[in-house]
Amino acid sequence: MLRLLDKYVLGKLLTTFFFTVVVLVMVICVIDFTEKNDDFIKHDLGAWQIITEYYLNLFPYYANLLSPITVFIATVLVTARLAARTEIVAILASGVSFRRFLLPYAMGGAVIGLAIFGLIGWVIPLANKPRVAFERKYVKNPYRFQGRNVHIKIGPKDYAYLESYDNSANVGYRFAIETIEGTLLKRRLSAEAITWDTTKKAWHLTPQTVRTIRNGKETLKIYPARDTTLNLYPKDFASTFKLQETLTTPELNAFIQEKINRGADDTEIYLVEKYERQAYPFAIIILTVIGVIMSARKSRNGVGGQIALGFVLAFIYIGFVILSRNLALVGGIPPALSAWVPNIVFSTIGLVLYRFIPR
Repeated sequence: MLRLLDKYVLGKLLTTFFFTVVVLVMVICVIDFTEKNDDFIKHDLGAWQIITEYYLNLFPYYANLLSPITVFIATVLVTARLAARTEIVAILASGVSFRRFLLPYAMGGAVIGLAIFGLIGWVIPLANKPRVAFERKYVKNPYRFQGRNVHIKIGPKDYAYLESYDNSANVGYRFAIETIEGTLLKRRLSAEAITWDTTKKAWHLTPQTVRTIRNGKETLKIYPARDTTLNLYPKDFASTFKLQETLTTPELNAFIQEKINRGADDTEIYLVEKYERQAYPFAIIILTVIGVIMSARKSRNGVGGQIALGFVLAFIYIGFVILSRNLALVGGIPPALSAWVPNIVFSTIGLVLYRFIPR
């Protein structure tokens, strides 16, 4: 059963967190609007369209992104006020241990962490789909596929090759499909161009030349233009701008598996996203506990000094997240480890603070 004290602290923590999130995200949205206003004017966008298609979907994105900062600030605000009014001294003097005093904070962190786990896995990606599409259309420059000499695995032994691809017309040039067994080329189909037919949902190939190698003998055949289906789609050449943010957790897992099956070498960014979603909720609990430990004493600098320190530590945490993410993207550390490094570091910091900061 929750005691009256637990309900009081838990209620204060959750309401302060919600208020802090709303205020900070609204400020950021105003700043974002001033930066993008020229783009909105250039495309003659109405206020209703901007709000419904962009900012309503941007709000949950920033709410999640700033959650380590906001939960830390909320924790420091609640605890520092209790300390300033000498309420913590009275609570501890009544026989409540400091570890027991941490319980409602840990519960609040767990509630927020579970909510964030659901949001980043399912809700926020659904909101990011129209938001990212809006940015691609009205804010970013038109996307052009720049890849050259592209190889994509489309089957257990089959590899597609394109010298170049025009994503505006969905046309690939110098196309080939190679069937390789072990290290030996068994068959090669080549065509000057391949075009996606949106009506038939199939590829149209120009006349093809097919080389087949069997028992050391090579045969050559010419085939007329025809339509065919392949494990290859225009989306494979589409913009990947913030793609990982638009995928729900089941979609992200399926996309990663597809990348692995195709032998792609750009899976790190998606693996980092996957493991960060798993680690993020635990960060909320860790930062909540650290916030209590650091602000449970009455400070001569007042609440303002403790809030400032909270800001600094929260930004240090985000700095660790960015650093470990970049190391994973360049192959410096495994993606799973990069997601948990900030939590490991700050868990250690929390244990040291709990051991040595007097209460």
